[in-house]
Formats: sequence, structure tokens, C-alpha cells
Amino acid sequence: MKRLPRALLLLGLISSLPPLSAATPVEYGLGRVAAAAGKPAAALAIRTRSDATELGAEGFSLTHAGGTLLVAGGDARGAMYGLLHVAEQVRRGVPLVDIPPRTERARFPFRAIKFNLPFAAYRTAPSLELHQDTCRDPRFWVALLDMLAANRFNTLTLWSLHPFHYLTVPKSFPEAQSFSAAELAEYRALFTGIFAAARERGIDTYLINWNTFVSPGFARAHNLATYSLEWRHFGDGPKEKIVEDYTRECVQQTIDEYPDLTGLGITLGERMGGQSPAERRSWLDNAFFAGIQAARRPVRFIYRAPLSADAKSGGTTSEENDRLTRAQIEGLGGNITPPVNVEFKFNWSHGHSSPHLFIVHGGKLSDAYWNPPPKNFQVVWTVRNEDFHVLRWGDPQFIRDFVANNSAAHVGGALLGSEVFIPAKDYTTLDGPWKTWRYDFDRQWLLYALWGRLLYDPATPDAEIAALFADRFGPASAADLLQAWSLASRTPLRFASFHQGRADGTLYTEAFSSWSDRGPALRFFDLNNLITQPVLDTAYVNIADFVQAGGKVAVGQISPLQLADTLDRDLAAAERLVGLVRQRSPLPPTLDAELTDIECWVAFGRYFAEKLRGGVALATFRAAGDARQQATAVRHLESALVYWQTLASLGARYNKEDIVFHTHTPFSWRRQIADAERDVAIARENLLPAATSTRAKK
Repeated sequence: MKRLPRALLLLGLISSLPPLSAATPVEYGLGRVAAAAGKPAAALAIRTRSDATELGAEGFSLTHAGGTLLVAGGDARGAMYGLLHVAEQVRRGVPLVDIPPRTERARFPFRAIKFNLPFAAYRTAPSLELHQDTCRDPRFWVALLDMLAANRFNTLTLWSLHPFHYLTVPKSFPEAQSFSAAELAEYRALFTGIFAAARERGIDTYLINWNTFVSPGFARAHNLATYSLEWRHFGDGPKEKIVEDYTRECVQQTIDEYPDLTGLGITLGERMGGQSPAERRSWLDNAFFAGIQAARRPVRFIYRAPLSADAKSGGTTSEENDRLTRAQIEGLGGNITPPVNVEFKFNWSHGHSSPHLFIVHGGKLSDAYWNPPPKNFQVVWTVRNEDFHVLRWGDPQFIRDFVANNSAAHVGGALLGSEVFIPAKDYTTLDGPWKTWRYDFDRQWLLYALWGRLLYDPATPDAEIAALFADRFGPASAADLLQAWSLASRTPLRFASFHQGRADGTLYTEAFSSWSDRGPALRFFDLNNLITQPVLDTAYVNIADFVQAGGKVAVGQISPLQLADTLDRDLAAAERLVGLVRQRSPLPPTLDAELTDIECWVAFGRYFAEKLRGGVALATFRAAGDARQQATAVRHLESALVYWQTLASLGARYNKEDIVFHTHTPFSWRRQIADAERDVAIARENLLPAATSTRAKK
């Protein structure tokens, strides 16, 4: 793989920084205002302070006095956020003297991005490996960090099965390093630059790894943990003390050699198979925590929980394990700065589903972590996105509901990201005048803008969110675009709430599919699956239970037919708004691409609605033998097929028809037309699950 020379790497990082070489978050914020105003920071009529403690950590206020704009922050990060708000207003043409007074306070102290590195990646697949060059380019990281700061994210977590050999050479284990001196110097420069640029933008950085992985050089030299040669992430791990010693030294030296790195994190699941929860906690004490205590400075820590309550690699839960894990966390001190962030996967791998918590990694979660209330740790929810990687998304009300439902006193915030998708190189979009962005996080700009800003202040009004659309496409359609996106984006949420997903591959919403690391392709959810699959959100009733109950539901529950009607209502409104926007001219190609994504969600949602109706009719026919119900099912499934064909056509307008995926074959809505046709055959011939294609099974 081509690598930049170290000198060019460092030069790229320096030249990519803002006009004012920022040493502090306040200087960075002033630099952004200066760039927006087109004049030096010293010429701006702005005065700042970072000690307005009455505003709380990360809060800010804007006031005017004697022709000067006063930007006060509860701390340096708060003052920076105030300055970034000022810069946004100046870019919109508002003079400093006319910027309205304002006060904002941070709702959550922890607002993070989960970024899986392509270096020693959690999974090995072309869709992950193709990001190597992009993630070695300092310009990418500067652009990403600028976006995170603008959207009020204050934490970047970098995930790798074993990142340490990219950063350090453990003194007692020089054989662990297989990079050349030049290669290691380049990686050192890269990570040093990332951590420094993040600090300047008020962003904490964490490295998070998966337990007993080692470097390939160590694995070869000691013939231990040889799964690290190919980064195979499930199975038993070694119990030899030398792996503890190696990990401890890696941890200590990484902390000592990278002073701008905020903290570390750990997961005790994959590659600790064959070990009891007690053995895993002991390994963590002897390897990670011992390394932290031996370091020359304190750090923060992210403890992933609950993971495995038994000796398997996968996820299981138990109240006993919860309480024992809590006891270990509460015993942490010394070089670990509180609060420890105890991280749970919100609704397992599919956080974009219901705003209510039903499961975490492994199943149901007891209240052991917050009853009684914790003193030295806080809960953070990981909101995974394994459900839409091609289509854009944005529903502010979902995020507001998430915050309202999951913000008890013990909750510190949320962490957003994917396990199987890296938002670096945009490899899905076709080249053309519509592609005005370079990186994938820019393509999904609305997702990051909503999550970051609403985790900071969930009371942010829709008018301020609409202004972000006005910045991009002009004010005429801004409110309509926000409303259309909100309505259309509820479709994948409803699907993932109705059709329960658990681990990563059990659900990939935008493909109406599941997948497996061991299988060659996506597996489409056929009609039989839709009839029987359990729901995630218990407000819904699945098709089989609905028909068995004679078409009745309890008060407050939502039947499949009611869900179908709700989908149709919201999607009709979204489609009408898109039509209004299209009537206005001119229509920039980039806006047309975004409108097409909304239309894709409309087609997807109407496919889902018709399939729900077809499933109810077919299940009713099977229960009662009424041939008219079978005919009704066929009619709905034929209508659904047309909508899927529409989705395939729209999806290929601005995206590649075959999109590289982390399975062995690509993802393609057009390839799935045959699956939608198969549903018609299931209804017409009354094919039961045992007779359906194996591709359609979970």
C-alpha cells in the first residue's frame, strides 16, 4: 500500500490547519471567525473569557457591550462553541454587531463518534481496506475534526483490534514491531498530528481495542495469538502471562509517548472465548489497568459492558456479572480520571430503531449499573448505525426522543458510529457534478449535524436546523427539506423497531436483509420471515401474533396494518414536499441527489407497507383458508414489487449499482428485485418457510 513520506505527511498536517495556527480551543474558534470574516483575529471586535463557571462546562453566552461582542464560556471548550456559532452567523452575512445575544448549555458531557480504523480493522473486507490511503492522509483528519467541532462533538474514539504497534515499540518486546523505521515514523507522525489537532478543537481522543490481540510480529515471534496474523476476531484467546506483560507495556508506553491522547478503552468480548467473566476482569487488571497505573500521567477510560456473562465470545447478560463488573469499575482510581465511561450498545447493534431501550449487547440489561446511583462512572449509550450506509438520513425528533427517554442522572451521553462502515472515502457515489464533497462524512452531513447539535442541546429549534439547509441550498426550500427528511427518515426507524435486529449482521435495514461473515451475500427478508420475526419495540405487534389474535391489538399497541397506514401517510407528505422543492428552480445537482435519497426512502417505505399488508393477508389465508385473502396478498406483493423496482432505479441514479460491501458479494437493490419477485410466488403458491429459498432465511 502506498504511503506518504514522513516529511510530506507532516507538511500536509501543518498546511491543513486553519489560518490561525491554533494552540487552544479559543484560538481555534477565533481562527474560524477570522476566516469567516476575511480579516485577522486581532481586527475583530470580539472579547472572550473562559471562566464563566455559572454557564457550566461547555456552556457559552453571547452579549454586546460598547460595540464589542463578548463571548463567555464555562470553560475553553464552551468559549470555542460560542465562537463557532459566531463564525456560522458571519458566514451567513450577519455583522458581529447584529448577532443576537444567546446562552447555551451542554446537555451531555460526552458526545462522541465511534470511528473504526482500517488499521488492524475489526473486520477484513474491501469496503474497509479501501480507506487505507484516505486514513493515512492528515487532510482527512483535519476535515473530520473540523466537522466534529462545528457540530459540538467533543470526543473521537478510534477503534482497532490492536492499534499499539502503529504507535510504539514496547521496550521488552522489540520483536513485536514489524514496520520499518520509516513506516513507524510515518504512523507516529500521523497519530501525533491527529491527537494534537483534536486537542486544539476541544475534542478528546480515545484508542479502543479488543483485548488479547497482539501485533503480527509478536504473534510470529512467540507463536501466540496467531489469529492476529489475519485479524480473525472471534474465538478463544491466550492466557499466557507474556500476553499480559506485552499489553501492559504497550499501554504504558502509548500513554507516555502521546501526551495529547485523552484515554483508552477496552472490550472484553471477542478473543476472550474460553475465559470466565472473572478471568477477563483479572486480565484487564493485570494488563490494561496495570499499564495505566505505571504511566507518567492520568488518562480517561471507556469500559465496554456488559458483553459476555459466560465463557463464550458472543454477547450474554446476567445481573450477577453486571454487579461484579460494576464493583471492578468502582474500584478504579489512581491514574484513571473519573468519571469512567461505561458504554452500552443501545438496542444492540441497531440504535437507529426505537428511541426506547429494549436490549443491549447480549440481551436485557439489569439496573445493577445505576441502582444505587454510580459515584465514579457514567453510562454512555453507543448508538450503532449498521442500517443505512448508502442513503442519507436525518430525523431530529428521533434524537430528541432518544435524549428525553435515556437521560437519567447516571447517563453521560452517547457515542455514534458503525462497526462495519468507515465514513472516510466515499466509494458509493458515482462521479459527476453532484459530487461536491470528498469524504463520506460530508455526504452524510445531516446525520452528524443532528446528532452532535442535539446531544449538545436537544432544545435546538427546527428553524436553526433548517438554516443548515439554507446554507447549502438557499433559504427558499430549507423548511420543506427538513420536514421531508424528517418524515422519510422515520421509515428505517420503524422497520428496525418492527423487525428486531440484534448483532451486526442480523439486520441491514436499507437492504431489507441480514448478512453473515461466513456467507457470500446478503439474505433478503422474505414474506415468511416478515410474518414471524419478533418485534424490537413492544409497542408493535408482529404479523403472526396479530392474525392469531383475530386482527385485534391491545390499547396503545400498533398493528401491522396501522403501521402500513402510518408509513403511507408520512411518505405521501414527504413526497409532496419533494415535489414542491423540485418545482423551484434552479435545482443544483447536489440537491437533486439528496432529494433522490428521500425518494428512495419513500419507495422503500411503500414497499414495506405493501409487504405488511400482503403478509397479514397471507397469514390470514393460512389461518382461515379464505381464498380472497390469498388474492389480496398477491395483489399487495405485486404492488410491493413495483416499489422495489422503483427503489432500484432511484438508488442507481447517483450511486454505483453494485456497491462494495463487507460480504463477499456487493450490495445492489437491483440484484434484489428477484427476491421481491419471490415474495409474489410465496403468496401465489402459498410456499411455507421450509420450501423457500435458503437465501431468504435468517
